[in-house]
Amino acid sequence: MINHLFEKLMEETEEERAILAGDQAINKEIYTSLTSDFVIQSEKFLQDDLIMIRKHPRYIDFPRHSHDYIEMNYVYYGKFKQKVAGQPLELKKGEILLLNQYIEHELTACNKNDIVINFIIHPGFFDYILSNLSTGFIQSQMLQFLMNSIFPYNQKGEFLYFPVANSPRIQEIMEQLLVEMMEPTLLSKSKIKFLMGLLIIELMEQQNIQKNTPKTDQHAFLSTVFEYIEEHYKDANLQELAHRLHQTDYWVSKQIKALTKKNFKDLVQEKRLFVAKNLLLYTSLSMQNIAEEVGYENVSYFYRLFKRKYGDTPKAYKNRLTE
Repeated sequence: MINHLFEKLMEETEEERAILAGDQAINKEIYTSLTSDFVIQSEKFLQDDLIMIRKHPRYIDFPRHSHDYIEMNYVYYGKFKQKVAGQPLELKKGEILLLNQYIEHELTACNKNDIVINFIIHPGFFDYILSNLSTGFIQSQMLQFLMNSIFPYNQKGEFLYFPVANSPRIQEIMEQLLVEMMEPTLLSKSKIKFLMGLLIIELMEQQNIQKNTPKTDQHAFLSTVFEYIEEHYKDANLQELAHRLHQTDYWVSKQIKALTKKNFKDLVQEKRLFVAKNLLLYTSLSMQNIAEEVGYENVSYFYRLFKRKYGDTPKAYKNRLTE
């Protein structure tokens, strides 16, 4: 533990000072614009970025809520008590909890010596991770969790609990992430993305994961579908996938639609555009090359699809996020 980081994290934030001054009600305006269900919105924190790290406010209970993003809790010091989908769970120092955007949890107030770090992560971040993994990871619980978050076919709440306090490698990565959070530089945003990618891969190798949803035949079917799309998005076709599954085109198409509310073409297109976005942001390839790299020969058609998905032309989108 780095002493000066600990001292900074122990300092009260403005929100914590207000709580200590007697404001014992959660200021929902900080977290959501919705007036009905308590759903914490990523737009309150992420703006145009994919990851944001913040200290969880102490001294106050949080009522039951969900998020429209992936959340990761990390206990830097002390403990963190909560109920996840109604199940009591206590995280200890060094442990990690990953929650998808459909699960609800309620949080017990942290004491002064309980330092919890929240990671707010847009589901789109994980697509870049998935696109660079070897297929040997395809059956891992972490990968199933990420695929279900990116392709929300059943919108069931899921969480992964990692008792990794005794993993020096993971604790080292977490400390590096906190340095970038507390002492940001011009390159911190990029470093945080790389460190988070490394953390996800390290967590995938953990064997002692607790997961709250069993694997079903539907999971197995979609695992094969997603694996095929990950490997062949550039030239994916339904006939080849059906052959792999030993089923008819019609049956596979109907199953995909029933489980994901999207057809096969939609899933492939979504994957292609995610990859194109990452190539746009993280490489110097021309638009023509990017379009061809993800399977589009017609650049004008690619432009139309990209603008429909992200609200800007590829060039305008890149300028907006990198200016």
